[in-house]
Amino acid sequence: MILPTTAALCALFMLAEVVEPPAEPASVPVVQIADNSLTSEEVSAGWISLFDGETLYGWRPASQADWKVVDQSIQVTSGEVGLLRTTTQFGDYQLKLDFKAAKGTNSGVFLRTSPTPDSPTYDCYELNIAPMNNSFPTGSFVGRKKVNVECADDVWHTFDITMLGGQMNVKLDGEEVLDFQHEFHLGTGFIGLQHNEGKIQFKNIKLKPLSLQSMFNGKDLTGWKLYSKEKYPDMTTKFAVSDEGVLTVKDGPGQLETEKSYGNFVLQLDAMTHAASLNSGIFFRCIPGDKMMGYESQIQNGFKNGDRTDPEDSGTGAIFRRTKARKVVANDLEWLTKTLIVEGPHIAVWVNGYQVTDWTDKRKPDENPRRGLRTEAGTIMIQGHDPTTDFSFRNFKGAESPQRWPSKRK
Repeated sequence: MILPTTAALCALFMLAEVVEPPAEPASVPVVQIADNSLTSEEVSAGWISLFDGETLYGWRPASQADWKVVDQSIQVTSGEVGLLRTTTQFGDYQLKLDFKAAKGTNSGVFLRTSPTPDSPTYDCYELNIAPMNNSFPTGSFVGRKKVNVECADDVWHTFDITMLGGQMNVKLDGEEVLDFQHEFHLGTGFIGLQHNEGKIQFKNIKLKPLSLQSMFNGKDLTGWKLYSKEKYPDMTTKFAVSDEGVLTVKDGPGQLETEKSYGNFVLQLDAMTHAASLNSGIFFRCIPGDKMMGYESQIQNGFKNGDRTDPEDSGTGAIFRRTKARKVVANDLEWLTKTLIVEGPHIAVWVNGYQVTDWTDKRKPDENPRRGLRTEAGTIMIQGHDPTTDFSFRNFKGAESPQRWPSKRK
């Protein structure tokens, strides 16, 4: 064996002294999201907010109780037993919300409910919020399945609920507490917040529609009807699919129409303008093959005098010529996400997860939605508005809403 010299050992020690240990990774600051807001990631994933933190827009009381907004939460303390329920019906979805119940409070979250349910065992699913001494404590489905989970009073808790056909799952503060299968499930219905007894508060109420299917493959226009210039010389819009899988819409007027018809449905899509205050729209329940003969959900991001509550040309999310958007949420030259839910005469629209339209068509029935109420299924259509049209679309997905089962005591 050859031993290292003293000089060599000293050199090794000196080298070791100058080698510094790896630096600790910098800590990543935790970004706090304001109550009743969605992150950009949630918007991109299709989440919508059911409560804006300021108003009860999109909600309707079904009994006389003191429902109001207090400290960016929905609160009730007294009044008749009953629900504050959404004006929109939902079928398959994931729902998240926070709640805080005072000691002794009996409340609940009603799922796929009628406005005034007769019984939690056949025309709704009542997710209870109640003390441990209740027959169905917090996290139980009243009359259907009991769970026993501790839930402290006067602190905020989170429900994470998944309703997917007849499979229903509930998490409380991140832990699964209920898994329930119902063969004769109610396909669709409202979401209700209950006042029964005691003070209850709700906030951060957000929902992601489930069971949506892609309507645009990102490669070609399969599933869509393109109108030829030879047969329709006045339709000049150029519809094409880019190398990035984006649908481009330029020039106009013109239309691109689904081959399939939709009656009651959920639709989500992304859109972008490529100049300021451009105009386009998503038409639905259209008379197949007719020229822009349907309801129009507007895309126009302009607003007046710096006031987003004063839209130009009705505003993105409006039902054109029927009701304005209550606020212009999206910006030109940026991707926006639109969610459209249509059920019977009721139409609701969210832009970037914020509800801008809540409208019920109360006109007399008519085949032509320009003249009256049309509930008959029709096509969905993308509009090329005029020669200045320059839009991109992507992530088209949608589904017919499930039918609601007749009330059955099962």
